[in-house]
Order: sequence, then C-alpha cells, then structure tokens
Amino acid sequence: MTHREHKSVVIVGGGQAGLSVSYYLSREGLDHVILERHKKFHSWRVNRWDTFCLVTPNWQCRLPDFPYQGTDPEGFMVKDEITDYLDAFAETFNPPIVENCEVTKITKRAGGGYLVDSSQGNYSTDQVVIATGGYDNPIVPPYAKNLDPSIVQMHSVDYRRPEQMPEGGTLVVGTGQSGVQLMEDMHLKGRNVHLAVGPAPRSPRMYRGRDATDWLYEMGHYHMTIDKHPNPEHAVSKTNHYMTGRDGGHEIDLRKFANEGVSLYGSVSGMEGTKVQFLPDLETNLDDADDSYVGIRKVIDDYIAKHNIDAPIEPAFEKLWQPEQEITEIDCEKEGITSILWAIGFRPNYGWIEVDVFDDLGRPVYQRGVCKEEGFYFIGLGWLNTWGSGRFLGIDEDSRYLVDAIANKAKANLRAVS
Repeated sequence: MTHREHKSVVIVGGGQAGLSVSYYLSREGLDHVILERHKKFHSWRVNRWDTFCLVTPNWQCRLPDFPYQGTDPEGFMVKDEITDYLDAFAETFNPPIVENCEVTKITKRAGGGYLVDSSQGNYSTDQVVIATGGYDNPIVPPYAKNLDPSIVQMHSVDYRRPEQMPEGGTLVVGTGQSGVQLMEDMHLKGRNVHLAVGPAPRSPRMYRGRDATDWLYEMGHYHMTIDKHPNPEHAVSKTNHYMTGRDGGHEIDLRKFANEGVSLYGSVSGMEGTKVQFLPDLETNLDDADDSYVGIRKVIDDYIAKHNIDAPIEPAFEKLWQPEQEITEIDCEKEGITSILWAIGFRPNYGWIEVDVFDDLGRPVYQRGVCKEEGFYFIGLGWLNTWGSGRFLGIDEDSRYLVDAIANKAKANLRAVS
C-alpha cells in the first residue's frame, strides 16, 4: 500500500490565496500543508513583464493582518515591490509549504476525506483547498497554427520587454488589461504596433479629483456579493475594465493611440499564411468600451450629486478618433508585421481533480468557495464572493470565511469520533 502522510488540510497552490488560508489555519491550530508546483508567488515573480505594475491602488492590498506597508497608498506597486510585499507577508508566520511539488491527482477517500498524489509524496486529508487560480493554460486559438511560420508568435505569459520581439511590426491580439498594457509598453519604445480590439470595457482612472476605484469603493460597489449582482453570469464572464497603474496611473483610450500611429482592427477571426482576418467590429468595440467608461463616470457623478460632495467638474467625454473603414484582412508581409503577441487570456486546468465539484462545462461549483462535496473548497477565483475575490482587496475576507468553514467541519469530525 502506498504510504500517505496525513494532514487535516491540504492546500494546493502557494500564491497569496493559498498562503492567506494557511495564515488563518495556523491561527486555528489546524495542521496542514501547502503544495506548490513552483516556488511561492511564482506567477508574480516569473510570469510578468518587466514594467508590470498593479492596476488597482496599493491601499487595496489587504492580506491577512498585513495591509500595504509602504508610503504611497494611492500609487501602484511595480513587480519587485509586489513580490517584496508578498514575501514580507509570508515572513509574518511560518507557512508549511512544499515547493516544486506538483499535485497529480485528487480523489475521494473511502470513509470520507481525500487522497492527494503529488510529485513529492502522497497525502491523505480530511479537507482540500484548491488555490491554483485560473491561469494555467495560455489561450491561443486553433487557427494560429495556419499562420506562416516566419511570423513569430508569443503569448503574453512569455513577454518581458519589447526587445524580445523581432524587428518590424507586432500585432497584439486582445484588449483586456494585459493586452492594452503590452501595446503601450511597445508603443512607448517606438515599436510599430498593431492592435486587434476585442469587446473589453474600459474605465476612467482619475475622475472628479479621485481615482475611480476610490469612488467605487466608497459607493459600496466592491462590497456587492455575487448572489446580489443583477447579472451574475455576465459578471463572472466579463473581462476586466482596462486602464493602467503605469507612471502613476492613467486611463487608456485606444482612440488616442490610433492618433499616435497604432493601427487598430476588429477582433481576429482567422489566419492563413501571412494573412490575418478580422471581424468588422472595431467601431462597435470602441463604442462599447466608451459606453462603459462614460457609464462609470455617470455613476460617480450621480453619487457626488446625491451626497452633495464638493468635487471638481470634468469636461464631457469626446471621441478622439473614428475608424474611416472596417479593415477585415491584412497581409502581415505587406504591413511589415513580423510577430503576433497573444493576450486573450488563460484557461484553468482541473484535469487532475477527480472529484465531483464541476458543472457540465468543467467549471467549479461552489457557494463562497464551499463545494457540495464535504471538505472541498476553492479560493482565489474571480467573483468567488465579491469583485475583490481573486484580488488583493478581497482575499482576506474570503480566506477568513473559508477557514471558519474548515474549522467548523474539523470540530464536527472530532465530535463524530469522540
């Protein structure tokens, strides 16, 4: 029989979510182990570009009993400052983490609990917390393989700096937070940048004298729970609003970049040889992003008016650029495009979890991270409970809630055997 070390709780994933759960489990005196595939906080250390910084202000960094420690709460920590903050949090306790340990299978244990197989030994456990996040597999569409091999393709997870890309133009595909920031990163270095614009919304940065996220927090927007959201399915699936914390933070208006020489197209629909096809949706996508931007401004305006707040007036929004026509195909060779940078997201990989905690589409099913299978939990995912779930803002509340549930089940188990 395979030897298995027993732990009351096994946490899979050594990022900020997994260590936050560990922090509260340690306070409860519950024995546990964290199994991390790489090193703790790997994604922050390795899978970020050189100029990466937070999009939300530093004051939103609220790990358990460890809020932002610096002197610039309204600023945006850069990559090394983020990892320093995370390392300092880990040093406040002694997390029982096993690094370079890949979990290969989780199954139910006869009589209750779970069996966890890993590259560094096997475990039995009463309860399991999945804290791996949703960024396992970079998304590249199937038609990418039809592109001429002379055109270099890279996913955003591998991008670090403009100098990585070959001489010539780069087509960035995707306008979520990563896509627009990578576009700006190359544009600021004088690179020839093309951008396939998807349906992502955008947000103001500073508005009426404050960061827009400050207003939204004060208004209670970030306290709304998913069960109270008017359209929960849309909330969970919607791409985050794009803006940036770079150089003190600013909003990103793609029309401004078009005026500065960035070539804009609609969503990519196909590739063949040196040619790339686009949907005729550029104007629609720009307009929809602007509608989101104006909508946030209006919500803030209404709040200011309702509470009679003294705040500076902002000029009305104006469109800086309009596409003259919808371009539905380009020839990369003729346009001088030598590389494609994919920034259309990731998919989670849960193939190693052999427990009935997923719906028909393979998505985990839970209530505030608690699954119907007793003793099985998820944490660190978007809208686990609020908008802040999966972000620094909400991880403390989510981990406290989860550990309360874990501790209550552990006490019930003790009563059952006593």
